[in-house]
Amino acid sequence: MNTRTRKLTQRLTGALALTASFALLAGCSGVKTGASGTGDNDTFPTTAVEFVVGASAGGSTDLLARALAKELEGAFDQTVSVLNLPGANGAVAAGDVLNGTPDGHRMMLVSGSLITITPLFVDESEALTVDDMRVVTGVGREDYVLVANKDSGITSIDDIVSAGRNINYATAGVGTGGQLSQALLYNELGIAATDVPFEGGAPAVTALLGNQVDVASVQVLEAMPHIKSGAFVPIAIFGEERSEFLPDVPTAVEDGHDVVVTQSRFVLVPKETPDETVEAIADGFATAFESEDYQGFLEQSFITPDETDGETAVANLEDDRQRYADAAEAAGLLD
Repeated sequence: MNTRTRKLTQRLTGALALTASFALLAGCSGVKTGASGTGDNDTFPTTAVEFVVGASAGGSTDLLARALAKELEGAFDQTVSVLNLPGANGAVAAGDVLNGTPDGHRMMLVSGSLITITPLFVDESEALTVDDMRVVTGVGREDYVLVANKDSGITSIDDIVSAGRNINYATAGVGTGGQLSQALLYNELGIAATDVPFEGGAPAVTALLGNQVDVASVQVLEAMPHIKSGAFVPIAIFGEERSEFLPDVPTAVEDGHDVVVTQSRFVLVPKETPDETVEAIADGFATAFESEDYQGFLEQSFITPDETDGETAVANLEDDRQRYADAAEAAGLLD
């Protein structure tokens, strides 16, 4: 393993081990967990619902959660508030929710990378898996797009290589798809590159706007306003096919680089949450998904619906996890 790869793995391991400690502290902080998972669940919801997001405000996950919360208020006939708890690609927020009371009134919109990518770089005992939670429903899928500031002079992957210097790249955090997509690409290119993780896509975009970094891999929703304004130059899509929203931007694969990383979203609740409560939550989301306003939001936000049931969402997450593990191992990032 070369020095650059070793440093990448050390940074990932150290930061996420610290996150695991936070999660353990959350579990020991006196929060009720409910011994049997029963309680006042017969008429869910009985009070206001909290929708937790493990990223900062203004990013793709946050905006999606707020659009859903608006529709869920009608479906649940209760107030649904969004709470941002950024940290380590959602691990801090997940620890908080999973150690809470399993009555359905506190749920989380999760980036799939927390399950599919983050575990690749931490000890097995520290990683979250689908066995640690109840997955209620899938929500949506998004493409990552590699972008550069227009003032950088970078307009293609070839320009990144020919820059002849270390490339500083922004990501939405340690263990995220934005980080993995770029780590795989720069490893394949054989160039020196340094990851600069932020607490979500919004601050990563801000850093690129301010020329604090050279490039960033973020969700299309986060990059599109700045692509349209001309501030960002789109370089490559990390999906299997070109994005329908950026049809003129080639995929990394088209440019000869076998790097495919996408982002999924799903909803989790504590593992002990009763079946009838999970079903009631799923019904609420099914109603929200049908809203014309919500469907309009998805189209305007460049998000592809992935409204699968919990079982299918779990299977898709496992498939993604294996695919990313194979790619990271082949690139030598796990050695």
